[in-house]
Amino acid sequence: MTQPECLALDGTTKSDTASDTFAASKRTVGEKSPAIFAIPAASLVVAACGGGGADGNSIASVLTPSAPVAKTATDGEAARFILKASLAATEPEIADIRSVGFVAWLDKQMDIPISQTGVAWLSSRGYDKVTVDEYYNQNQFADYMVWNQLIASPDPVRKRLAYALSQFFVVSTNGIEIQWQSNAVAAYWDVLNRNALGNFRQLLEDVTLNPAMGVYLSTLDNRKEDTRTGRVPDENYAREVMQLFTIGLNELNNDGTKKIGTTGQPIETYTNSDVSNLARVFTGYSYDYANLVRTPSVRFPSQSVAPVESVIRPMTSDTTRWSRPQTTSEHSMLEKTFLGTTIPANTDAPTSMKLALDALFNHPNVGPFFSKQMIQRLVTSNPSAGYVDRVAKIFNNNGSGVRGDLRAVFKAILLDDEATNATGLTSPTFGKVREPVLRFTQWARNFGATSRTGNWTIANLSNPGTSLGQSPLRAPSVFNFYRPGYVPANTAIATNALVAPEFQIVTEVSVAGYINFMASTIGSVNGVNNDVKATYTRELAIVSDTAALLNRLSLLLSGNQLTDTTKATIKAALDATTVTDTSALADKERRVYLATLLVFASPDYLVQK
Repeated sequence: MTQPECLALDGTTKSDTASDTFAASKRTVGEKSPAIFAIPAASLVVAACGGGGADGNSIASVLTPSAPVAKTATDGEAARFILKASLAATEPEIADIRSVGFVAWLDKQMDIPISQTGVAWLSSRGYDKVTVDEYYNQNQFADYMVWNQLIASPDPVRKRLAYALSQFFVVSTNGIEIQWQSNAVAAYWDVLNRNALGNFRQLLEDVTLNPAMGVYLSTLDNRKEDTRTGRVPDENYAREVMQLFTIGLNELNNDGTKKIGTTGQPIETYTNSDVSNLARVFTGYSYDYANLVRTPSVRFPSQSVAPVESVIRPMTSDTTRWSRPQTTSEHSMLEKTFLGTTIPANTDAPTSMKLALDALFNHPNVGPFFSKQMIQRLVTSNPSAGYVDRVAKIFNNNGSGVRGDLRAVFKAILLDDEATNATGLTSPTFGKVREPVLRFTQWARNFGATSRTGNWTIANLSNPGTSLGQSPLRAPSVFNFYRPGYVPANTAIATNALVAPEFQIVTEVSVAGYINFMASTIGSVNGVNNDVKATYTRELAIVSDTAALLNRLSLLLSGNQLTDTTKATIKAALDATTVTDTSALADKERRVYLATLLVFASPDYLVQK
């Protein structure tokens, strides 16, 4: 469904008639309990929309930012700020941010320490043990791990930023075909989580040496050239570390706009020669097996299992620490010339790596290239050039002479006037589609979801026809779930030269799949996979007052973005069935479930402003 085909949830379309309903999906993934309510057909329509109430054929220019707001004036403003910076808004956090202001609240959230790493969580559940269950040959535990991290961790701002980074430095569980896949992916997630508020240079190095990345982009066991056989170093990581992780394809001004050369065309950042020379840097690294031993398989004792620590430790170029130690290096000792930098011949692997990563990190493209994509992940798909420039300047220098300070960069993104100014609510150029992973995480955090088993058995939700159509750390390729410059064809977005990255995963199939999945999740009797279930305690307490219920949902889920028209339409659907304080619990639950679903399906919610 394209943007012009979307219909506003305003009670005026044929789809809103009471008789038009779609049956909810009969079960959640792995669950056999029935859903207990029907879905108005309007919900399928509004879920496909990119927004409501905006004139798709008249795109206003970006407004000039005014003075930054130190404290928010309303609960809605506080909630909208939290929803950009974090994973869910709560009433105590809204009160706190109104009391202390944006900066103090954000600093306090950023100071919350990591309570448990992904690797440690897997270990606490026994998923790093060699047993008859052969956990080392299964990857669903990576899903359990990351959902636990997103839903149950006490540092949601850090987790929100780590998730944004996972869509920039992409490693996908789908592409890690090794023993201990889940643990390798957990170690990679921990790299992002640990460095989310650190320095970009350290993050780049940790990503480069991580075994999951080494497997995913072919640096693990990447060997130097061999003139006898014609073998050359694998170029996969060399290409992607430039194209996707640091400098991009074209030279940029600091505001993210492309530089134009003498031919009138954008200037390319690198050549094939740069790729082949840089590829020599990423040779000679393998698993670090120092003081580790393989373990016999329980089921097949003649076979051995790699030590789990080998996929957690950084890769090493010290060949005496490899699983099969050797005395000769596999690192290319040739001269390496790329991007105006020359690493002399006979330079060892660690020194070559340092010099290469330093050169990439200090390239002038990195600030605007990275900053714009983080703005897109957190705030808006179409930031103004001025917004990008302001953030990139902080990347270049945090005010104390430090380049790449991610804490400062993320604060600059979230506290910029373009992010906080209320004019964004009415600007048709401002905002972004809330991606499915964030919607599901918000549902779980807002409504008190817990895991009955403690295992958080939420598996891969990538199937667009039966679940979310997106799952964390499950991107289909190194290019993420969607491209930052994606333009949906034949839409007002295209006509007005805008982009809408998240629309790349919006299809007729995914729209219906999302609604059915959320219906069965929200109204599930036993919980997702008979495990993860929400309580709706606060909502059930006010269920007889539909206006109060909707006001609560509008504030916490959308930052009061639901229009009066939307709320009136949902209220009419809820009031069609009388529910009082003395009604049966099942009747109360049905009202809460339907209200929740219709908010999650509304365009006012689906587009973050």
